[in-house]
This record gives sequence, C-alpha cells and structure tokens, in this order.
Amino acid sequence: MSLAVGVDIGGTKVAAGLVDEDGAVVCTARRPTPGRDAGAVEDTIVEVVGELAAHARVCGAEVVSVGVGAAGFVAQDRATVLFSPHLAWRNEPLRDAVQNRLDRPVLVDNDANGAAWAEWRFGAGRGESHLVCITLGTGIGGALVLDGRLERGRYGVAGEFGHMVLVPGGHRCECGGRGCWEQYASGNAVTREARELARSGSPVAHELLRRAGGDPDAVTGPLLTEAAQAGDPAAREVLEDVGTWFGTGLANLAAALDPGTFVVGGGLSEAGDLLLGPARAAFARSLTGRGYRPQARVLAAQLGAQAGLVGMADLGRRHATA
Repeated sequence: MSLAVGVDIGGTKVAAGLVDEDGAVVCTARRPTPGRDAGAVEDTIVEVVGELAAHARVCGAEVVSVGVGAAGFVAQDRATVLFSPHLAWRNEPLRDAVQNRLDRPVLVDNDANGAAWAEWRFGAGRGESHLVCITLGTGIGGALVLDGRLERGRYGVAGEFGHMVLVPGGHRCECGGRGCWEQYASGNAVTREARELARSGSPVAHELLRRAGGDPDAVTGPLLTEAAQAGDPAAREVLEDVGTWFGTGLANLAAALDPGTFVVGGGLSEAGDLLLGPARAAFARSLTGRGYRPQARVLAAQLGAQAGLVGMADLGRRHATA
C-alpha cells in the first residue's frame, strides 16, 4: 500500500492526512496555524508528518512522499513560497527546509491547487476538461485544471482570484490592496458583516447575539451558518449578501476563463444553498452575453475540508514517482 501525507496550511489551521492511492484518508492530524512565525509553521509541518508516519508504520506501511499546500504564491519550482497574505512567508524555501528535516521527497504547491486537483481526480470535477475550483475559507483561493493539468501560469501564481479588485477603494485586504473579492465573499467577510450587524443594536440581530452570549465579537462564521440553517432571517441575509458578491466575481472569472464547471469548496461552502443559491442567481444575472452563451455549472465540492490535503498527497506522490 502506497501512503502519502498531504498537509494543508491555512490562515487558522494546519490539517494533515495519510492518504492512499485512491484518495481515501486513512487518518488525520490537525494543529492551529502558529501565528505569523515561519519557523514555527515549519516545525508544525514536521510534527504532523511525524505523527502520521508513526501511524503508517503501525499499519505496516511507510510514507513515500509529502505534499504541502501553502496559502500563498508558490513559485514554478514548487519549492519556494514567494508571498503569503495571511502568513509570514516571503521568498521562503519551504520545500528544502522541510525535506531536509523529513528525509523524504517533499512537494510544495498552492493550497487551492491541491484542492482543485483532488476535486478533479476524485470529486465533483471528474471528467471536466476546463475546471475552475474556488476555495472559500479565511480568504478566497482558486485554481484551474485544464485538460488534466494544473495551470500555474508563467510564474506559478495563477489562480489568486481572491485578490481581483471588485470595489476600488473598498475594504483593506491583507495583501495590501483595497476592495479585493475576498473582502466581500469569504469567511472573513461573513464574520465582519455578522459582527457589524450584531453591534448595530438592531432587533433583527437578537438571535445572533443570543447565540454568541451577548458578545458581538463572539459571532463567527460557523455560528452564523448554524443560525442561518436554523432559519434566522438576519443570518440568512448576511449569507445572501456574501453569496451575491461571490456570484458577481464568478461572472468575471467566466468572462475571462470560460470554464465548463466551477467547483466551490472550503469552510464557508458548508452553508450550502444558503450561499450558493444567491451566488448562482448573481452569476446568471452578471454573466457577459447571458442568454446567448453556454453557462458554466456552479457545483459544491464533494471532498469537503479534506480536499486540500488529499490533493497535495496525490500531487506529492506523483512528483516523487515521476
């Protein structure tokens, strides 16, 4: 049995999994992302890989490779993290640093590339020749799989759709710009809008505040999603607003890329049709040439929160055996 480790590093958590050749996750490990300390993140990667390698040995197997999905711009060499809006990486030689400590083949790629690859290989994107995958988490990640290959762009940083400017002069973004798409259609956007509503003193926010124990700062994306799924109209309104921004951005991507399918994953996508319903409606309204062109499907991802680590494990294995 060939087992590989996939590591998915996000803005708030490091998730890792031991994955077989069919994309099945044998076991997982998880840690909080250690702030903005690049060395501490490296230590965390080594720690979770060691934990999973020990589990593999108990199963009578060895880890053949490691794939690390990084939330940032990864160079074409798939070794160096050029920049991360949410972490401290600046021209970070992550692959070599981790590979020297683990003594096994390591591949580094953008975390959204890993999720897109997993959905194309094992999930909702199977059989699609022109796939765009969007991950809605702390921010917005994106990736393209074209005719069975990841399109990384000339310099390796294609797919940073979250930093398209939708609102010139709008909300400040961690990337240093203003008005980026992810400031209006991401987990951070949901949390910001929900907390502003909770602080407003409006009676429509009563249920949100009750769920948060009366503290607006305790309102989180998962709490809002839970309230929306329970029928709270204010929570549903926030998701509708964010979904509308999301669908508008999808229409911009369709104008530029003309995909056959959008697959939407990440933690925020767990809101399901409460988010994707308004997104599909805004997408159809905003699509250039609507009514006179084929329209891409907008599908929920199938692999959930494990897509990134599954994809990175598979990419790492392929790289090690190429």
